[in-house]
Amino acid sequence: MALRSLARQAVIVAAGLAALAACGTPAPPIPVAAPPAAVAPAPSAEQQAPADGSQFGQVIATEAPQVVRTQGKVDIYGGASTTQITLSPDHASNKIQLQAVVNAQIGTYVSDNDGMTLYRFDKDTAKPSKSNCQGDCAVTWPPLLVKSPGQIYNVGVDASTVGYVERPDGTCQVTIAGWPVYYFSKDQQPGDIKGQGVGNTWFAINPKGGKTGAVQQSSSQQSNGGPQPAAPGQSSGNDQSSNGQSSSGSSGY
Repeated sequence: MALRSLARQAVIVAAGLAALAACGTPAPPIPVAAPPAAVAPAPSAEQQAPADGSQFGQVIATEAPQVVRTQGKVDIYGGASTTQITLSPDHASNKIQLQAVVNAQIGTYVSDNDGMTLYRFDKDTAKPSKSNCQGDCAVTWPPLLVKSPGQIYNVGVDASTVGYVERPDGTCQVTIAGWPVYYFSKDQQPGDIKGQGVGNTWFAINPKGGKTGAVQQSSSQQSNGGPQPAAPGQSSGNDQSSNGQSSSGSSGY
């Protein structure tokens, strides 16, 4: 009898640990009631980043942002955090801030609060949200993970479209408009976009969840692989169904 009792307790403990490891079943958007006057619209991308991308760093709010929706135990805010956020080296943190960044070559894309570029993968799906980048792929393209309980702040990104999807290992990967978002292991500095167009399947994600445009090149630069800024007034931040492959030459996944 004592052995059976111990066995049952072991099963209960194991189940509890598994529940703690998982981020939980995604919940539908839950609007949070608030007086209309208290809800300020999210700043536009142009208000939050210089057009030349020369400066990066976390946007800090002077007033507390509003919770727009809750998924599981993750609160998603429309606006910046009032405190500095430090991300974990393993790309998994309880607090994350998404920020829109303007780039003259590819258009407006989304970075983390440190200015590191976030990407989407054409072989993933948004409806339903699903990541198809596992194993070695996830080493090259580390997913951005939010820990539970968590908070995701949004600057220049519509908070109502932000959430997470549970990966096979039980971790929670941040999504924008259903698309899981990733880093690129070869990006070393804020503003790096070395993953743009890799394998013709990886692209910096724009604030609406779409793909940013291919790095613009002149005919002379195409021969030596050098990029050039997009022509003034040219828009390349739209959701494109196909784009040119990056000059990096990597086949991607």
